[in-house]
Amino acid sequence: MVAAYRFKPVITLLLLALLLVALLLSLALGPVAIPLGDTLRVLLRWFSTADLPTDQVLIIEHIRLPRTLMGILVGATLALTGAAMQGLFRNPLADPGLIGVSSGAALGAALMIVLGSSLLSALPSFVLPYATVLGAFAGGVITTWLVYRLGQSVQGTSVASMLLAGIAIAAISGAVIGMLSYLADDAMLRTLTFWNMGSLGSANYQRVAVLALCCALVWWRLPRQAKALNALLLGESEARHLGVDVERVKRELVLLTALGVGACVAAAGLIGFVGLVVPHLVRLLLGADHRRVLPVSMLLGASLLLLADVGARLLIAPAELPLGIITALLGAPFFLALLMRAQRRGGV
Repeated sequence: MVAAYRFKPVITLLLLALLLVALLLSLALGPVAIPLGDTLRVLLRWFSTADLPTDQVLIIEHIRLPRTLMGILVGATLALTGAAMQGLFRNPLADPGLIGVSSGAALGAALMIVLGSSLLSALPSFVLPYATVLGAFAGGVITTWLVYRLGQSVQGTSVASMLLAGIAIAAISGAVIGMLSYLADDAMLRTLTFWNMGSLGSANYQRVAVLALCCALVWWRLPRQAKALNALLLGESEARHLGVDVERVKRELVLLTALGVGACVAAAGLIGFVGLVVPHLVRLLLGADHRRVLPVSMLLGASLLLLADVGARLLIAPAELPLGIITALLGAPFFLALLMRAQRRGGV
């Protein structure tokens, strides 16, 4: 344990290096591979007078750079909110989907995909391309609000009640999405299927800017709750004795998670296992102190999502696999290995 504690700064530096490598690979690799040297020259072209191929500049600046930025934002935010939810529920199996935000966002998107033309017929035409994104965000926020309200009691906010309400709403959302899938035509069903599997392929600078605004608030506020989350590990009554305003912390964690995950799901679709596996891995490396777990989870989450996206682009190039399939294929076996390891040690 002492040796592990000494190497914590080294681990953090290695994760920073991993993020840099993942960023460069995301910009360089794809159906059209660009050498790393040329990739760096494109990134630094504002400080250089060297002539660069126009196609490389267009590919990196207008396709891969916004996609990479979105991958960093989504991966870091999903991992950060996952770590926060695991701290709030005091359960390493928790993830942001437990409070209903992911299922609500999926339901909102499905409604817009299948029924959007009739629901939004009175709105201006420029709104229609963003209907799925707006529906997903609204669905995530509404279901989270509902879960939070159902979790209220005379004694305050019940974490167990929120958990049960989230499970119930996820089941209802799944049933409604199944009905919409049955009613959808072939084009709608294909769109709905690919959206539910997640992808960064729709990234552009406008979407990245909106996502960055939402994620900035989450990145700013959630790490400030690290000490409160450490206190909550001892139990709610003990946290109150330590001076933590438990109700305010719960409310802020739930609302920030809804904002972050709702924005990510709206931008990139459903991407699983990042918020579940990454915080778990960080705790294995650095311990349970949320002052380290929260920021380092952001680093590792961004890196893993970028690497998964590179794999999604390369495995069946020039076609592209949905990103959610890659994260599930990587995350599920790893998580099963963690569970078996914990069982051998007598945990979980």
